[in-house]
Amino acid sequence: MEFSQPYLDLGERFYQRSEPTPVASPKLFLWNSELAEQLQLPAELQGDSETLAKLFSGNTLLPGSTPIAAAYAGHQFGNFNPQLGDGRAHLLGVLSDRQGQEFDLQLKGSGPTPFSRGGDGRCAIGPAVREFIMSQAMTALGVPTTECLAVVSTGEPVYRDTAVPGAVVTRVASSHVRVGTFQYFAAQDDQQSLNALCDYTIKKHFPTILQQPKQRYALLLEQVIDKQIQLVVEWMRVGFIHGVMNTDNCAIAGDTIDYGPCAMMGSYQPNTVYSSIDRAGRYAFGNQPTITHWNMTRFAECLLSLVEQDPDHSRQQLEVLIADFPARFSRSYYTMLAGKFGLTENDSDAERKLFDSLLDLFSEHKLDYTLTFNRFGQALTDANIAAQLTSQLGPAFVSWQQTVTQQQRSPESTQQAMAQYNPQVIPRNHHVEAVLRECEQTGKADAAEHFLAVLRSPYSETADMHRYQDIAADRDRSYQTFCGT
Repeated sequence: MEFSQPYLDLGERFYQRSEPTPVASPKLFLWNSELAEQLQLPAELQGDSETLAKLFSGNTLLPGSTPIAAAYAGHQFGNFNPQLGDGRAHLLGVLSDRQGQEFDLQLKGSGPTPFSRGGDGRCAIGPAVREFIMSQAMTALGVPTTECLAVVSTGEPVYRDTAVPGAVVTRVASSHVRVGTFQYFAAQDDQQSLNALCDYTIKKHFPTILQQPKQRYALLLEQVIDKQIQLVVEWMRVGFIHGVMNTDNCAIAGDTIDYGPCAMMGSYQPNTVYSSIDRAGRYAFGNQPTITHWNMTRFAECLLSLVEQDPDHSRQQLEVLIADFPARFSRSYYTMLAGKFGLTENDSDAERKLFDSLLDLFSEHKLDYTLTFNRFGQALTDANIAAQLTSQLGPAFVSWQQTVTQQQRSPESTQQAMAQYNPQVIPRNHHVEAVLRECEQTGKADAAEHFLAVLRSPYSETADMHRYQDIAADRDRSYQTFCGT
């Protein structure tokens, strides 16, 4: 392993040096062997759970790593906080995989930093296991995401409402640059640091922009918008609700980051909210496109201060990109829905109206989002299921059948196409909670490992899949998630 820490080159305004606080009795709880191999961790290290526990709890520093806590700001539920930063996380450095792609390694729950704001810097076992499970599930579902390499139990209690077992989670990300990172320097009118951050971000994530330096701000905004649209459309494809889409949780690279109060939608309702702290529904399932637009507007504001000082760049270009966001999102969203409904997308008004009317009926009848799309696929070759859906959804379902038939594809080929968009199993909320409780109560990872074995193949039938496909007894009406801090 050869660590680098390119973030150090940006200067001390970007971070605070901070080392993890050792824990009492680290034990390896969950390990992502596939990701470890991708990152080229030595085989002899991977087989040594005791050493892994020390390394990924922060008790022993990885050779060549330079732990830092990154600075950033952020809008939290619409309110701006000019200084947040890594309050319980330590960025160890960067590793390269076999293809030469670079990834940040970050310990989370590894103790206080200069940005902790009075917090203990620790993480409970439940939120750590949640992040491991959800990031693994999202990877398998094909959704851009950060990943977890390890969860290490600490042998120490963490005090929240009650005393619960502590843990440290290792997060792997293409980077930890956020919209809030840009906001941190824009709020200080620190143009030099903003320029350096732009250069760093472009070189790391959007290197084609280097070929057109006179348009770099507009191109950066355009490509970040594209990434965010792709991400949120994928969230909505699988029914994912992030729950806390603050600008400090909006990764510039377009990956899902921070699995605190996240959840999966059961019954299709655009206003679905599970987060206990989202009382106004700001981050409801159906509001995620609007909030993404809002977050991208905040990002554009950070770039405007640079544009206005550079005659080679145009403010109008940024404004046009922000104004065009809803139309661009809509095109991507309806393309995704066409895939879910098994249609060869032509983006016609009639097709969009059909999708909207079907989803309205999903909502009216409180139909399960995942299971109903699977039933649409089954209805192509199962007359009984087709009759049931006709009874439930009426003329809209018949119109869908007629539209599919007009494509002149075999039912089997349409089923295969739909199967690529519609998972058979998702990390349903009641199963996630049951697994977290068992891990916390037993101190063992068996329940998580069994669950993960199914979640890693969400588009294929597996022997144990049926154990995790059922709908919650109360259809998640009383379900709430909480911030993992």
